[in-house]
Amino acid sequence: MIHDPPLPPPFAERFAPLAEVKFSGPRSSFHNCFGCGPGHDIGLRVRTFAADGEVHAPIVIPRRFEGPPGAAHGGIVAAYLDEVLAGAAVSHTGRLYVTGELTVRYVKGTPIERPLLGRGRAVLDSGKYLDLEATIEDWETREVVAKATARFLPIKDETASQGAGR
Repeated sequence: MIHDPPLPPPFAERFAPLAEVKFSGPRSSFHNCFGCGPGHDIGLRVRTFAADGEVHAPIVIPRRFEGPPGAAHGGIVAAYLDEVLAGAAVSHTGRLYVTGELTVRYVKGTPIERPLLGRGRAVLDSGKYLDLEATIEDWETREVVAKATARFLPIKDETASQGAGR
């Protein structure tokens, strides 16, 4: 599968067979979202890909988001996790959601400027909300560096979801 824009090495080969979960296309109200929007000039631009009942996200946190020496700022780590969770929500239901609650556990310093893998999945779909969980792990060692649980609420305004996936 050809991804546009291309994924950086070392992600390209592992993500090649995976379909991208798109919800921030040019006509989407999320196109300029700080976390997922490709139109945000300094945003995180998190991309998620469907993989066996969960989503995977290739992550490299730029040095500009450094907090403690050599590690990402905790708020940025939370933002990455929030976007992985959002991708899991869309992948699970095909609908757009917003974060209702987010709990983050920082297991250890999240490295900057090195490949990381975000993983997210829905654990409960009540119909009124989704409960989800996500992790960020070191690409090479698979060691979890941060994890989150969340409750997401569906966006009721149909105009907000217009253009999702385009």
